[in-house]
Amino acid sequence: MKLMRLLPAILALGLMANAAVAQQVPAQLREKLVQSLEVASGGQLQIVAIKSTPLTEIYEVELNTGELLYSDRSGDYLFAGDMYQTTNDGLLNLSSATRQVRNAEKIAAIDEQEMIIFTPDNTTRATITVFTDVDCTYCRALHRDMETLLDLGVEVRYLAYPRGGEQASSFAKMNSVWCADDRKKSLTQAKNGQNLPVRECDNPIMAHYALGNELGISGTPAIVFPNGQLIPGYLDADRLAEMLQLD
Repeated sequence: MKLMRLLPAILALGLMANAAVAQQVPAQLREKLVQSLEVASGGQLQIVAIKSTPLTEIYEVELNTGELLYSDRSGDYLFAGDMYQTTNDGLLNLSSATRQVRNAEKIAAIDEQEMIIFTPDNTTRATITVFTDVDCTYCRALHRDMETLLDLGVEVRYLAYPRGGEQASSFAKMNSVWCADDRKKSLTQAKNGQNLPVRECDNPIMAHYALGNELGISGTPAIVFPNGQLIPGYLDADRLAEMLQLD
């Protein structure tokens, strides 16, 4: 997959952004955190990684929920929130580097056959992955920009995110889209407000929805850049091209 080829560079950037001197995680810290997080939660919380930070006595703790915590060396105290480094150019969010790397890995693990993909006729210069709901006003606005985005060389890969999950009013419509023979045509029709034949099949909609929640998505559209950066909300084609550095 295309994003898989980008992961080595993304991982390197994430490590550079953290700018932490590698240091071994104390065994007693890991043991205490496993006890207080994994065992105490009955396995619902799992520690994905424990990493050093630029603060020698503070460690970053990544959970399977996507949440980042920070612990002192003893493991007696944990706090939540982002860690920032002050620079001459302003504040650098060190926590976002970890999130972006993990976002990119999770998106890269999705089979493209599960997505609805609009690909430029000519050279693809950039790819965005969009969590979408067919009834969302701004999702429809983004879809109306499709021709412009394709002309700019932007490939758009859609994942399903019915706001409210199975209880969403759009859930049945999205089932009909993902179960259609021509999913691109059906998606466009649904976003234009057209009624679709009721269709049912095995589909990845709720898996996409669960992933979106894991990434911290709460609304649509939610746009994921190749480096894992998550952009909530609508951006017009010109702004997207600028952020993707297509000028």
